[in-house]
Amino acid sequence: MTDILSHSPSAGVQPVASPARQILQLALGSWGGRIGTLVFAIMVAGCLLYPWLSGIDPNAMNIKSRFLPPLFFDGFQWAHPLGTDQLGRDMLVRACIGLRYSLLIGICTVLLMLAIGCTLGTLSGFKGRLTDTLIMRITDVQLSIPMIILAIAVLGAARPSVGAIILVLGLSGWPLYARVVRSAALAERNRDYVRSARIMGASDLRIIALLVVPNIIPPVLFVAVLDIARMVICESILGFLGLGVQPPTPTFGNVIADGRKYLINAWWIATIPGLLLVVLLTSINLMGSALERARNRVYGGK
Repeated sequence: MTDILSHSPSAGVQPVASPARQILQLALGSWGGRIGTLVFAIMVAGCLLYPWLSGIDPNAMNIKSRFLPPLFFDGFQWAHPLGTDQLGRDMLVRACIGLRYSLLIGICTVLLMLAIGCTLGTLSGFKGRLTDTLIMRITDVQLSIPMIILAIAVLGAARPSVGAIILVLGLSGWPLYARVVRSAALAERNRDYVRSARIMGASDLRIIALLVVPNIIPPVLFVAVLDIARMVICESILGFLGLGVQPPTPTFGNVIADGRKYLINAWWIATIPGLLLVVLLTSINLMGSALERARNRVYGGK
């Protein structure tokens, strides 16, 4: 019983790396995975460290420094490397703060969706019958409501905040994970090791926690990584519409929305956050694609 539930290797047998560890190793061994991870790490480190190292207040206004272009368009002035906006605020610091909020909301939303979707999906696939029918009907109803429409409706009626945005997006996006995890749980519940654990008296909760969950993580891992990019886009859309984190806090969405008024004479106000958003999403997609290819190699897919 102990050997089955703990996966402890027998004497003289070398332990085999878990599927999740093999997938991570293969993903980081590919060029796409390395580049995506490196760019993502640099952006995260930059958004965390630069505002603190520079000592610049992202909301500090200086009318005399309005509409300064980026350094490579103005004789390499280093005071404001990416220029200033219509109120003289430093664009690089504001972009870093916006990146912080985008990643915070994206990652926390995906974690919330994972918690809800994996719990309900595992119960649905492992228990079956009435539990499966009830959870899947709730999932179908939730899937019929577009996420962004629901977010606009809810946030339009309440004052948007970081917590409210995470909660609304998280409660809207869990059905995808529930379906993916349910399929994996259905495949796992009839495996020999699950039957052996049941025969030896293990409870369903113990089997799910120690045997089923570790084996359904890989199919969900790459979906979660790609979903961070999707949540960042949703947060930017809400910010652009004025339903995201409210000014004066800078986010990609509200900075781009402010900059669209000055596209002719100060194009960098909207363009720079947009370019950073593209780079961030590209790095996340590279990591997600590397994880998917690695998963297919581990499980013999094409």
